[in-house]
Amino acid sequence: MLSDKAKAYLHFHLIVFIWGFTAVLGALITLYAVPLVWYRMLMASGFIFLWIKWKKKKLRLAPKRVLVMLIAGVIIALHWLTFFGAIKVSNVSITLALLSTGAFFTSFLEPLFYKRKVIWYEILFGVIVICGLYIIFKVETEYVLGILLALISAFLSAVFSLINGKLAQKEDASVISFYELLTGTGAITIYLLVMSFFENSTAGFSSEFFSVSAMDWTYLIILASVCTAYAFIASVAVMRYLSPYTIMLTINLEPVYGILLAFWIFGSDEAMDPGFYYGAVIILTTVIMNGILKTRRKFKKQPKPTS
Repeated sequence: MLSDKAKAYLHFHLIVFIWGFTAVLGALITLYAVPLVWYRMLMASGFIFLWIKWKKKKLRLAPKRVLVMLIAGVIIALHWLTFFGAIKVSNVSITLALLSTGAFFTSFLEPLFYKRKVIWYEILFGVIVICGLYIIFKVETEYVLGILLALISAFLSAVFSLINGKLAQKEDASVISFYELLTGTGAITIYLLVMSFFENSTAGFSSEFFSVSAMDWTYLIILASVCTAYAFIASVAVMRYLSPYTIMLTINLEPVYGILLAFWIFGSDEAMDPGFYYGAVIILTTVIMNGILKTRRKFKKQPKPTS
């Protein structure tokens, strides 16, 4: 019989696997990044709303945190737009490999958000990550736009996680996510409405925008329900049983799962130059080492129990 901790560990691996599958779904869906993200955020906010009502949670939010939440909603929308945009102009492997740099953006942004000093090894690891990026840029010159979009997406994910970390200390996580997703949907809707006024624009609402194939609807429902609403709610539940060290190591498997899945599904379309894999391994290994050192540092700072 498995313990609660073992069950939580296996469950969390499933969740990280699902997160890795998100990028594959983005490649399978034939919609452009803007309608894809709009549908995902709208549908996911609906699923989370049903969850909140089922659990009878209150939707009220402290007025002083509304502005921060609105900003976070716009940032997560931009993160997903650049994330799926990177997939569309490059591929899943490049996007996921570069997305792992978000941990380093977080390391350098944390001192600004939480007013702490930069740790020496963060600078060293940052230089190593830049070397890994240089290798990827050098060998994958045809995917420069995808690489840049993935880096912007990683930066935005770091900003979002830091903002959300502060919000989650005061408010219910599912309620925050509902409002953030709804805000992101609203921001994209405003953009689409504005673009609809331009005669030659193809970026606004149109008959083509709402013309979604049956297969795309299937993928969108999976993306919004399983990969967004379920994965978020389940991750919050299992993290109560796992240590920060276990969580960090497991999350870093997301690009590995995603790249392997993409190679299995898309085959030769995901095959890259060997230099790409060297650069990706350098980045991923450095991210894991950074997480290990950070976790050890936090444990050392914790007061020892008195007898």
